Amino acid sequence: MFNLFLLQALNGIQLGILLFLVAAGLTLIFGVMDLINLAHGVLYMVGAYLAATFTAFTGDFFLGLALALPATLAFGIVLEFLIFRRLYDRDHLDQVLATFGLILILNESVKIIWGAAPMSVPIPDILSGSIPLIGNMRYPFFRVAIIASGLLTALGLYLMVNHTRIGMLLRAGATNGPMVSALGVDIGRLFMLIFGLGAMLAGFAGAMVAPILSVEPGMGDSVLILTFVVIVIGGVGSVRGAFVAAILVGLVDTLGRTFGPILLRSLMDPSAASQTGRTLAPMLIYILMAAVLFFRPSGLFPAKGAAQ
Repeated sequence: MFNLFLLQALNGIQLGILLFLVAAGLTLIFGVMDLINLAHGVLYMVGAYLAATFTAFTGDFFLGLALALPATLAFGIVLEFLIFRRLYDRDHLDQVLATFGLILILNESVKIIWGAAPMSVPIPDILSGSIPLIGNMRYPFFRVAIIASGLLTALGLYLMVNHTRIGMLLRAGATNGPMVSALGVDIGRLFMLIFGLGAMLAGFAGAMVAPILSVEPGMGDSVLILTFVVIVIGGVGSVRGAFVAAILVGLVDTLGRTFGPILLRSLMDPSAASQTGRTLAPMLIYILMAAVLFFRPSGLFPAKGAAQ
């Protein structure tokens, strides 16, 4: 039982890391730009498709990843320039409607360009093995690489937001954007930078998950729902909150789906426990969100007007 718990806990951390990569950029967009972007999950999908395309073209996953990241960054900047900057001064309902329409457009565009059939990306040979855990249990090395890369990204974001001039401008822009603009800072360029950074982080998550999941149209939709849960639990605008909440959501979702039916077997027969467990497991993260908001309505680490 402990071996199963350890294995699923690692899977939960890996899911949490992927959610953090998507949520980190979106929470900065929320906190600094006050923009509701329902199309952020599409950037996760675009990153996966670009990684699959560049990997197939070059024959090397790492080179494909190195090309996919700046391509996703450029794609995000183009979207910000053509569409999103026209939504900054609109109310949230307009932003929701516009970005929902963008989801439909980009999902159909992906089908036109790459087709509706799922694509696959091979795991690179250097990361194709596994590492020993306890006894005979082993864990895929590529999943360990996902966890490690996510932790390094989280550290880099922390250092950027809290110890660089760009981070200072981010915090100042979240506190009082008009004042920062009046002091001579190009707030439009700052917003473009934030949006591009968020797009690249989401694309990075999509690229890293491409070798273990199918790359297909609409793959970002389910991730977007979990991302919003992460942001609400962690606190809008807080990178630290997004990291803690993403790990919590990943663990609760993964462990709940595995151990929920097992625990229910002590209360009911196995078939009913299995069915009830599968029904209740997807609800656990929303129960967690409701519990957090009951005690801390602003989330675990509210940003208080600044990205932290």
